[in-house]
Amino acid sequence: MYSILRSFFFLLPPEKAHYTTMRLFKVVSKLPFVPPMFQFEATPKKLDGLTYKNRVGIAAGFDKDGKFLEELYTLNFGFVEIGTVTPKPQTGNPQPRLFRLKKDKAIINRMGFNNEGLKALKTRLTAFRKKHRDCDMQIGLNIGKNKTTPNENAVDDYVKCYDALYDLADFFIVNVSSPNTPNLRELQNKGELKKILGALLDIRKNQDKWKPLYLKIAPDLSFEQLDEIIDLQKEIAFEGLVATNTSIDRTLLKNSNKKVVSEIGAGGISGAPVLEVANSFVKHIRSKSDMTIIGVGGIQNAESGQSKFDAGADLIEVYTGFIYSGPGLVKELGTISA
Repeated sequence: MYSILRSFFFLLPPEKAHYTTMRLFKVVSKLPFVPPMFQFEATPKKLDGLTYKNRVGIAAGFDKDGKFLEELYTLNFGFVEIGTVTPKPQTGNPQPRLFRLKKDKAIINRMGFNNEGLKALKTRLTAFRKKHRDCDMQIGLNIGKNKTTPNENAVDDYVKCYDALYDLADFFIVNVSSPNTPNLRELQNKGELKKILGALLDIRKNQDKWKPLYLKIAPDLSFEQLDEIIDLQKEIAFEGLVATNTSIDRTLLKNSNKKVVSEIGAGGISGAPVLEVANSFVKHIRSKSDMTIIGVGGIQNAESGQSKFDAGADLIEVYTGFIYSGPGLVKELGTISA
């Protein structure tokens, strides 16, 4: 059934298809027989003070502004990563900025942190929390900096988002690894990370409720750079890593037309081609640390999901695989034996 619907939606430009699909599901999900279709039993996972009803989440970028929280809740995700949110609204990069590579089951995006800003997200999250006081879907917020904010002032943007949204999130993810904001990845060096993460951890010390803090990393780092981040985690004790973001390595694309890929231009690759490199990062981190690892990248089915757990991930996230495989993927992954 989903393959038929996908064929229709794939006739639309990717960004339009995304919002059309979710708006349609917003209507369909209100039918009384729909929510039970997505329910399943799973072994809960306790991690960093939180209990996850299942180990499957939706990655950042799918719901940038918290507009589809109700629908993601219906789909029975164990957790969601909303964002990336920046202090001020921004339109992101010019369209087109999202491209399908169907032969590789991949996507290239150069969205550029398009979002409506923290005030709009705060309003939506407040309404959702009020309506679902006993929500068993953990909500993580992925925070970033505005494009116009120079790197030397980046910490201010992360602090603004963290401080303003602290009471509404279950956990936070710091995003310094998107390839689509100029010079953002320069913030992945140990000194800049210590400044940003340290500032957020200082804020957390004065909060009534403790919230886990994670860092999202790029798969294009060297293992030497990754080791520096692992050492930093041991030094300042944030909870763990989200491994990984999208890749700029075009050699990962084995089946797509090279001319088409070249014409697409800049952007990060997600989907099946990044599975092996993302898994190698998870495995490397786990070999050196018992920190929390949220594994993301290349998950298309139970087999690839299991490979992420086998590499050492505690939780997993999907995005591109969810687009290609459909909503049944949540149950398929959520029922993998712990």
